[in-house]
Amino acid sequence: MRLSIALSTLAVATLGLAQENQVILVGSTTDAPGGIFQFIPPSINATNGTTITFRFTGAPGNHSITQSTFSDPCDPTPGGFDSGWVSIPGNNVTTTPEWNLTITNTTTPLWFFCKQLVPLVHCSAGMVGAINARESGNLTFSNYQANAKNFKGQSGQGEGSLVGHGASASVGPGPQASGAQFYTGAPVSSATAPSSPGNTTAPGGGSGGGNGALTMAANSLVVTLGVVVGAFLCLA
Repeated sequence: MRLSIALSTLAVATLGLAQENQVILVGSTTDAPGGIFQFIPPSINATNGTTITFRFTGAPGNHSITQSTFSDPCDPTPGGFDSGWVSIPGNNVTTTPEWNLTITNTTTPLWFFCKQLVPLVHCSAGMVGAINARESGNLTFSNYQANAKNFKGQSGQGEGSLVGHGASASVGPGPQASGAQFYTGAPVSSATAPSSPGNTTAPGGGSGGGNGALTMAANSLVVTLGVVVGAFLCLA
């Protein structure tokens, strides 16, 4: 009897842990089903307090997790969460970089995409994801991905913060293992964007914030470097 109770308690605890922590793989390989430009799985359900671990396993690859909206799937939403670009070389890394995002509001679906532009617009290629998308009606993952594939032009390159709408992170991606490179960009302009936690320094010495034209110029250079490195990796 006591053993049965103990096993039941362990099962409940294990189930609770599984509900609180989920993993999404960022990017894949050319020979994988679905190809390079995907999140695996692309759509999940999560409760408040759940930690989603985004694992940058696609090699070579240069990807981001950037919050958007259902109607504008391939542009960063003002006040949205953003991991910044994470570049993984073709020979992979000793320790895979990860980014932890905690769910804070489940009343509406959360939509995200990869804003990398090379060798093609990743979002338009279908590299989008959803948390708590509806199973029926308009706000389904399949409808969101269809919107992304119909997107014309280039994804916006502005950078969100660690704190977004309905989810937040406390730190940027890490660890920065040998060969991995992290890039940040100029912030998305918004007077209503929530503020990030006090430490906005991105791994690798980049910065997600700053003041004045000098910071904007430096951030624009970092964006360019991120795109160039992404092109090199994806074409390698």
